[in-house]
Amino acid sequence: MAAIKYSAVFLVLALSAPLAALAGDPDILGDYILPANTDPATVTGAFFTHTGFRAAMTMNMSMPMTSFTATKASMAEFPALDGQSVSYALLMFPPGAVNPMHTHPRAAELLLVLDGALSVGFVDTAGRLFTQDLAAGEMFVFPKGMVHWQFNQGSKPATGLSAFGSAAAGLVSVPVTVFGTGIADDVLAKSFKTDVATIQKLKAGLTPPKK
Repeated sequence: MAAIKYSAVFLVLALSAPLAALAGDPDILGDYILPANTDPATVTGAFFTHTGFRAAMTMNMSMPMTSFTATKASMAEFPALDGQSVSYALLMFPPGAVNPMHTHPRAAELLLVLDGALSVGFVDTAGRLFTQDLAAGEMFVFPKGMVHWQFNQGSKPATGLSAFGSAAAGLVSVPVTVFGTGIADDVLAKSFKTDVATIQKLKAGLTPPKK
């Protein structure tokens, strides 16, 4: 039953893909783009097929999740998407998990909750906060470039499927970008009106330990 449900959801989102494609990837001059040095005569339907979600969904059903996971089907994982202005991500949340604040600089995101419930939100360029609690079967759109997040505040796992209007939407994690990329402590302390010790604590939680 779960496989049938997921298949139906994927079909609905596939039909909506042309709308997402209006987001703005450059137009291509052919039907599709093949990897360099590929003989067109050797290309079959397998090139236009991606099976990465199957493994993620099987793993989700066979063992409990311990942290938020995002399984992507973008141009990097699925080369046939090059030039097609669409991509997807399968989002899985154990109870209490969050997809931290981030942006997609090249695409809007259309999220469909498949199972469970999610609390979501974004902030626009005027500083206005928009939030919503979503149940299975409900959608929410995050406008292109806006800072946004998803949070499973319930007691059961939640799963979502996100569509993007770009084959390479990009991802900028706000916590990691601010505190995990080497910006000087005094710059961050002055920017957030706090002290260097507090900044160093925040950095320590976001920067992998040196080996």
